[in-house]
Amino acid sequence: MPKMKTKSSVKKRFKVTATGKVKAQQAGKRHGMIKRSNDFIRKARGTTVLADPDAKIIKQFMPYSRKG
Repeated sequence: MPKMKTKSSVKKRFKVTATGKVKAQQAGKRHGMIKRSNDFIRKARGTTVLADPDAKIIKQFMPYSRKG
C-alpha cells in the first residue's frame, strides 16, 4: 500500500504533544484588537490544547503523528 498523505494545512497549524494531545494557536488575534478587551487579549496568548472531540478530527488528517 502507498503511504497516506498528511493534510498540509494541518501540519502547518497543529502539533501533537508526546502524550498525544493536540496543540494549536489561540483563535481571534489576527485583527480587530481595538474592540477586544485586554482580558481577552491576555488570555489568548500562546497556545492551547484542543478538546478531545476536536483533537480526534485533527488526528484523522495526521496519520503518522504520535499516539494518532
